[in-house]
Amino acid sequence: PALGLFLFTIARDPLRIIILIAGAFFWLVSLLLSSLIWFIAVKASDPQDEPLQKGLLIFGVMFSVLLQEAFRFLYYKLLRKAIEGLVALSEDGCSPISIQQMAYVAGVGFGLMSGAFSMINLLADALGPGTVGIHGDSQLYFLTSAFMTMVLIFLHTFWGILFFHGCEHRRWWEIMAVVVMHLAVSGSTFCNPLYMGSLVPSYLLMAAAATWAYLLSGGSAQNLRRFLLCK
Repeated sequence: PALGLFLFTIARDPLRIIILIAGAFFWLVSLLLSSLIWFIAVKASDPQDEPLQKGLLIFGVMFSVLLQEAFRFLYYKLLRKAIEGLVALSEDGCSPISIQQMAYVAGVGFGLMSGAFSMINLLADALGPGTVGIHGDSQLYFLTSAFMTMVLIFLHTFWGILFFHGCEHRRWWEIMAVVVMHLAVSGSTFCNPLYMGSLVPSYLLMAAAATWAYLLSGGSAQNLRRFLLCK
């Protein structure tokens, strides 16, 4: 699905490709910074203290989420300046791409880079050593991880639309809703290996975020009906 989003909605437009790559870069920088802080915290703590290590892991996840959203805000500010520059350079005084389209492409960029890193970690675990489920654990680790990666890619796409809309119209509660949803999805992964405890809430939030983003983008039930009926 993520590859389909890229091929059918982004790949044919050079400007959208640039925005997508820049969005992926912003997400990557946020990950590197949060990883560095978590690494320093772990090295400075007692590795034998399991409650402390678990607390640091939770702190690392929550801090990473907040840093990702901070970089999303910085990317919005950068794209807003870019639109002003494009308008100044255009002959008709109009930007070749709207802020809504930028929000979508930036969200896909965040999601694709997030999914790429998730898959890299998954493939690294698949190389071994060991066999998943050999000690009685769930053998659905790889399958559920793939579904979780997919939902995160879509969520980042929808969060990008919601976040940019909130920034554009100064609706700070929309921005906070994105942050809260991101924290909730990331926090639900601590339910693993009870995978239903993370997958079900994540997909419900994805459905809610998709509906919200669709409505904010100007969609309606009538338009959706026409699309499904190919009218």
